[in-house]
Amino acid sequence: MGKDKLRRFAEIAEFKNVAQLDQGKPYNGKWSNDFFKNNNPLVLELACGKGEYTVNLATLFPDKNFIGIDYKGNRIWRGAKTAIEDGIDNVGFLRIQIETLLEYFAPGEIDEIWITFPDPQPQLSREKKRLTSQRFLDMYKVVLKPGGKVNLKTDNDDLHAYTVEKIAELGLNKHIQTENLYHSEYANEILSIKTYYERKYLKFDKNINYVQFSFD
Repeated sequence: MGKDKLRRFAEIAEFKNVAQLDQGKPYNGKWSNDFFKNNNPLVLELACGKGEYTVNLATLFPDKNFIGIDYKGNRIWRGAKTAIEDGIDNVGFLRIQIETLLEYFAPGEIDEIWITFPDPQPQLSREKKRLTSQRFLDMYKVVLKPGGKVNLKTDNDDLHAYTVEKIAELGLNKHIQTENLYHSEYANEILSIKTYYERKYLKFDKNINYVQFSFD
C-alpha cells in the first residue's frame, strides 16, 4: 500500500465525521440523535466514492443529515476532509460493505437513498452485486421510511434499463425516469451535481440516465 493511502487511512481513523465497520453499529437507529445531534431527516448515498454528491447535497440541504457509504477508505477520505475543511457538519461517512447495511441502520430510519454512478456489474453472474438487484432492494425497503425514495443516476444504459424492469416487475412506484437527464425537464440544481466520473462521461457526450422510485 502506498504512503498516501496509509496516511489517509490513519487520518480517517481520527476524523469525527467518519465511522468505520464496528464503530458504526452503536448508531443503529440513533444516527440523527447520537451522530449528528439533531432530529433532521437522514439521507444515504451508497457507493459514494469520493463523496462529492454527499457533500454537495449536504451543502444544498443544511436541514438534512447525509451519510456517504463506501468500503474504500482512500476514497471516503476526500469527502470527509472536504466536509471538515468547509465546516459542513451535516455530513458523515460510513466505511462498510453495503451488503451489511441492515446491521448499521434500523428499520424505517432512512428518509431517502441516492445511488450515483455505481459499478454496473454487467456480467450476468454478478447480478446480485448490482445495487438495484432484488437483494439490495429488499434491504432498502427495510431501512426506508414509508414513502422514502430511491434515486439512481448512471451513465450505464443497461443498468438503468435493468432497474426500470425491476421497478415494473416488483410493482414499485416510479416517480421520474429519463434516459437523457440534461436534455430533460428534470435537470434541477440537485440532479445537476456532477461527480468526477460524470464530468468525464459528459466530455464524451455520454447520456446520463436517472430514475426515482419508492416502495409505496
